[in-house]
Parts: sequence; structure tokens; C-alpha cells
Amino acid sequence: MDVLVSPIYTYGDERTKACAMPCDIYHHAFMDEFSTARNLLLMSHLPDSIQIMDVSAQILFNRTMAQLGLCAFRNGLIAEGHNCLSTLYSTRRVRELLAQSVSQSRYHEKTPEQKRLERRHWMPYYMHINLELLEAVHLTHAMLLEVPNIAAYTLDIKLKVIRPFGGCLRLVSKQMLSGPLENIRNHVMATTRALSQGDFEKAHDVIKLLQVWKLLRNQESVFEMLKAKLKEECLKTYLFFYASSYGSLSLDQLSKMFDLSESQTHSIVSKMMIMEELQASWDQPTECIVFHDIAHTRLQALAYQLIEKLSILGESNERAMEAKIGGGDGNGLDGFPLRGGDSADYAAVVTS
Repeated sequence: MDVLVSPIYTYGDERTKACAMPCDIYHHAFMDEFSTARNLLLMSHLPDSIQIMDVSAQILFNRTMAQLGLCAFRNGLIAEGHNCLSTLYSTRRVRELLAQSVSQSRYHEKTPEQKRLERRHWMPYYMHINLELLEAVHLTHAMLLEVPNIAAYTLDIKLKVIRPFGGCLRLVSKQMLSGPLENIRNHVMATTRALSQGDFEKAHDVIKLLQVWKLLRNQESVFEMLKAKLKEECLKTYLFFYASSYGSLSLDQLSKMFDLSESQTHSIVSKMMIMEELQASWDQPTECIVFHDIAHTRLQALAYQLIEKLSILGESNERAMEAKIGGGDGNGLDGFPLRGGDSADYAAVVTS
């Protein structure tokens, strides 16, 4: 591949280089050389200039990003893989972006000429990227990233979850009964429930049932990578959920609970402490985690949220009443000054 692209990089024009670079990146990603592919992508500045290129170049770039996301997943790089696939799944037109289908709209009917132009950019069937595998990888990325995040910010009403994964979570939370695992999303949601409960073995068994993993070359190494990632995220989720219930917790017990070595457990917990995600410290002589009792209970957090909402409601009512009665002199009802006013002289108002 290097022999083929080197003359193009040396003597080709800008249009030819823009087409050769995604092909080179695609090749390295297909061969599981993620670092090389990512470095080429960053040096080419393609993400910055792709919007002004023609349709063929944009399709090639989208296919390259999809293959790069799959490459990152096979190498166990969850955050990097999610960043590659998030641009494709930010819309609901993955098929059209990869030129594997024609975009359709119920409100706009295309002319035969427009349909011919779109079919001209279609990829042949043998070049299609399996969309079920792509969806499974993207949802797995989102699950591993978001489950600990949701556990850490359970009471945060402003928490934003990745769109496709968040929609699946809301849909599952409204269901009274869970049916059989029939599609990719059902498998990922069942894995999410097991992961939230700290059962990494059940989560691994459920995610392994997906048939699309057979399309991967190194299937066994991917399963080993998934199990290792599930153990780590189960550990984080467990600590986020139950840190307030412990005064201290031994390193040996925590390692046995999640089948991790003591060095791995120590590394993960220490990183959480450094990032201030876990309010705790190490007791080196006893090798225990000592939790700091500074986190609020669920009841206290809900009470603080209620107080904040009531204060906002009171201020908005005061502003609405002031606008209604035309109180432009800074006074509210019955001539009393509004709450929080800097120039309010309460004694003068009362004596008058």
C-alpha cells in the first residue's frame, strides 16, 4: 500500500491526494494498525475540510471512519472507537452516509434524475460494511462509557446520555416486563442491567450471544478484551453505587469480587481518586480504601434539588408579579422591596 500511495502523495494534485489518503487510512484500520491510521487522519486534516469536498470523497471518508471505529474496538480502545463512530450515529442516516442505501423522506419525493444520481454513488454489495456489527460495536462503546457515568451522577437531572444508547435506556425503563433477546439492542440492554448490578459474568455471557461477533477475525481475543473491560466498569459502577455504604474496604476483597489482580484494582481505584471521582484514600499499612463521608445521602440530594427548584419558582413568580403590576420602582407587593435587593431598607419600610 505504501508503494502505491507514495507517488500520489509526491506528484498528485489535491483532489487525488484527498482520495488516496482515506484509502490509505482504511487499509491500516482494516489491518488493525490503529495508531498509524489515526496519525495519518490527524496529519491529513480531513475532518476539517471534508464538508467542502464532493459526495464521493465524503462517502469514502465516512467509510474510513466506520472502519477506524471497528479497528479501535478490536484493539480495546473504547473511547477512541466511540469518537470515530459518534459522527455517523449522530444522525439516523447511517446507510445513506455509507452509500449502502438511498435516503427516503415521507414529505419529499425525489425525481428520477435525483434517484439516478444517488444510485451512481452506491457501493457494490461485496464492499458493504455490516451495519449490525457497526451498531453492536457502537452500543457496546456507549454502554462501557455511560454505565459508570450514570452510576456516578444518578441524581443529576441534567445528565446527558449518548443519544442512541439513552433512547434505548428510556424505552427499557418504561417496560414492565422484559421479553426474549431478539435483536442487538435487547442484548446490549440486558448486558447493561447486569453491568449495573455488578454481575460481570452474566454481562459477558449475554453480550457473547450476539451472532455478529462471528464476523470478526480475532473473535476470541475480542471476547477476552470485552470481559476485561466489563470487569473494570463493574468495579467502577460498584464503587459509585455503594461507596456511601462503606467505611472502608480491603483491596484483597475488592479484587476477589471482580476477579482482578490487586495491581489492576489498585490502579483503577487510584485513578478514580486522582480524578476526584471517588472521595476516598488509601491506608497503606492495611491495604484498605478509607471512604470519606462527605457525600450526601439520596434524601439530602433530593432535598437540595427541591430547595433549588423552589427558589427558582419563587424568583420567577416575583418577576411575573412585578411585570403584571408595573412595579418599576424596585418594590414588590404592598410596597415591600423585592427579595435580595441590594438597596432594600426594610426598617424604613416597616416604620413608614
